[in-house]
Amino acid sequence: MKNLGSKPLAYLTQIVWTYPVPARMGIKKGDLILEVGRGDDCDIKVRDEISAITGTDFLDSDSQEVVDAVIIWWRDGDGDLVDELMDSLTYLSDNGAIWVLTPKVNRAGHVEPSDIQDAAPTAGLSQTSTISVATDWCATRLVARKSGKR
Repeated sequence: MKNLGSKPLAYLTQIVWTYPVPARMGIKKGDLILEVGRGDDCDIKVRDEISAITGTDFLDSDSQEVVDAVIIWWRDGDGDLVDELMDSLTYLSDNGAIWVLTPKVNRAGHVEPSDIQDAAPTAGLSQTSTISVATDWCATRLVARKSGKR
């Protein structure tokens, strides 16, 4: 275990991840990413890291491309999450994931995790994981539910 010095853990504010955010999200070189809900409050570092890994520009909802992942920047009050998820599914490849990025607790626009948990199955999605991607943002991974064996 590393020596943290004499400061309590609460004073250590920077988390250094072993893997960059895009790698933890399963995003790789050449992936096409649809971005929805981008605003001035979005984390530019996360966006830059994703663009650097993929080597492609983000696509918007005017695109007709099938994408490898969808990133939705979602805040409390943005509207109907089920509708947004359903719209995002129309662009998503069979093995792609939708990442819903939401402000963390005590940040403006925070979304309760239960809101995502409730919306996902209605849109035909399953929640698989939630990770911290930035100081103010977390990301929840949603994937299409697999059909049962017949």
